[in-house]
Amino acid sequence: NPVPESKQAVYRYEPDKCAASGLTPADSHIVKPQRVAECALQLEARARALTPGGAGLFFSVECDVLRVHADERIVVPGTHHIDPALWSPLIYNFRHYHGLAPEVGYGFRSETVNATTCAA
Repeated sequence: NPVPESKQAVYRYEPDKCAASGLTPADSHIVKPQRVAECALQLEARARALTPGGAGLFFSVECDVLRVHADERIVVPGTHHIDPALWSPLIYNFRHYHGLAPEVGYGFRSETVNATTCAA
């Protein structure tokens, strides 16, 4: 705030982003920013390093993850592992939104091998 003049035709400042989006805020345990309750996987993290890129147009942020919040529906029972077949993240890639493509295999160190993949 304020929105740069060059972006004002498309963007606005919104102080209550959860209310504007219809999402539910949830308190974090360690960091100040709130979480979004509807997200199945949430990471509380602190920035460790900022690396500028794109002639100063963006930063890559290296973080230390301090706490993980995972909906039990995406966790492999009896473990702390996320089942990749059950978690479907929304990926923002070059101004386009994507979901995950079908699984094509797994690494030899995988601790969450999908039974349907093993049958092949």
